[in-house]
Amino acid sequence: MNVLLIGGGGREHALAWKIAQSPLLGKFFAIPGSPGIKDFAECVEDISINDNAALVTFAKERAIDLVVVGPEAPLVNGLADALNTAGIKSFAPTKDAAQIEGSKIFAKRLMKKYGIPTADFEVFDNVDAAKDYIRKKNAPIVIKADGLAAGKGVIVAQTLDEALNAVDEMKNFGAAGSKIVVEEFMAGEEASVLALTDGETIIPLIAAQDHKRVNDGDEGLNTGGMGAYAPAPIVDDKIAAQVEEKILKPTIAALKAEGIIYRGCLYAGLMIKDGAAKVVEFNCRFGDPETQVVLPLMESDLLELMNACADGTLSGKKISWSKDSAVCVIMASGGYPKTYKKNLPIDGVTKAKALGAMIFHAGTKIIRNEECAISNEDENNSSLYISNCSLVTSGGRVLGVTMTAPTLREAVDKVYKCVEVIHFDDAHYRKDIAARALR
Repeated sequence: MNVLLIGGGGREHALAWKIAQSPLLGKFFAIPGSPGIKDFAECVEDISINDNAALVTFAKERAIDLVVVGPEAPLVNGLADALNTAGIKSFAPTKDAAQIEGSKIFAKRLMKKYGIPTADFEVFDNVDAAKDYIRKKNAPIVIKADGLAAGKGVIVAQTLDEALNAVDEMKNFGAAGSKIVVEEFMAGEEASVLALTDGETIIPLIAAQDHKRVNDGDEGLNTGGMGAYAPAPIVDDKIAAQVEEKILKPTIAALKAEGIIYRGCLYAGLMIKDGAAKVVEFNCRFGDPETQVVLPLMESDLLELMNACADGTLSGKKISWSKDSAVCVIMASGGYPKTYKKNLPIDGVTKAKALGAMIFHAGTKIIRNEECAISNEDENNSSLYISNCSLVTSGGRVLGVTMTAPTLREAVDKVYKCVEVIHFDDAHYRKDIAARALR
């Protein structure tokens, strides 16, 4: 099968790494790809992931058999619909289905209508009305931008002043924050369960736990994710069965009742307390960085499963899993998720890989050395080093460093040894990934 992967972040690098292991794979392309994805696929950087017409044309010209869409923006932009119209198969929910992430209001109303457990909420498009409601409810309380905000449009306010300020901050997200959801604060333990579906059959993947806050101890601003581990012990067999029967299956059925067939990956962000799970949010794609710990533990052929989702033939498929644990630590640029520097040389990737780490590129690029200081990376041992060029930072989240081991304790110890040998100026990472599970 000729495959086209859309995206260039850490999630897409993990997807590329896993897809490349499939004996079904023919030619492999990525738009735009990344320095890491270049190890597995031919990267095409001159096409925008939001240009549906250009992506369809490319897929036709290269005789692509399956398009795998990584990020949420192209899904909300209707890329799957454009591909379907052109007769090109995709592992991707349609624009209507992608509303489950593209509009928190749509998702909350769907859950309320069909009795899917989630926090109580109200919707506002008026700042004063939202603030009046918050004053009545008091804090802690959660304020969410309705639209896409790169994982940063959620503020968990612990005080009334924080909550009122959060309403004003929603305008920073432009159209995405023109309508907001104000919902009750849910205490408990968070977990993420991703599931593959063809619109009928649902296969949940092993549970992971993301770390959203930028600093240790779950302090600071929300981010796109600072690290993850799998499996998450909070999701035992009983909780896993409950999530499948009371959340995943009813959600796919609810969408179908609304005339929407959901095919692809459905991400359920959960809050678990007293043996019960509620939905914090849905995403219409693989999680990032959860993908970087879930896929290294998957022993089955991901491409075969994705193709079955696209074909509507997932029934009867099973997934086998390693009994190991996996931990991913995100190395970010200092200042993230606010302002940060770019084009900082990265050293030590080769050393970390020699220690057994999987390095997933979230925000890197390769530039000519005259544009920056020369990296100390060993060009003879690194597939990422290109003659007369350097690997540099290009985003807030820069690298996802992942290790697997027979126990979670071993995986944590090993991953931090790998993180310590990678360097770029003002690098920031959390030092407590998986600490809650170890406790």
